[in-house]
Amino acid sequence: MGLFTVAEARAELTRLRPVLDELVEVRAEAAELAASLRPGGRDTGLGGLPEWKAAQARLDDLMTAVQVTGAELKGFAPLLVDFPATLDGDDVLLCWLEGDPELSWYHRVDLGFAGRRPLRESP
Repeated sequence: MGLFTVAEARAELTRLRPVLDELVEVRAEAAELAASLRPGGRDTGLGGLPEWKAAQARLDDLMTAVQVTGAELKGFAPLLVDFPATLDGDDVLLCWLEGDPELSWYHRVDLGFAGRRPLRESP
């Protein structure tokens, strides 16, 4: 896939929000199911091994739905989604972290998340 503009990445994030919201929900259910399946695990009303396997399959589908857009799923808990872009001639990743209300951060590719900075709005 190609590079995103800030506007394109924001639009794609808006389209992906239902997928990301479901991913968070299924992730929590899968974690609860996994814990219940461990020796001495607490029972859960979510089910057992078949439901855990179904949750894993659904997580795979949801993660694929993110990746096929050209976005990069970099973190799972918390979710971290990067959109490849160029800003001021630098290769960057427009960066959305679970809990962020919108796409408003970026970091240079060579710096990673530690180099995360707020996006400047265009005049």
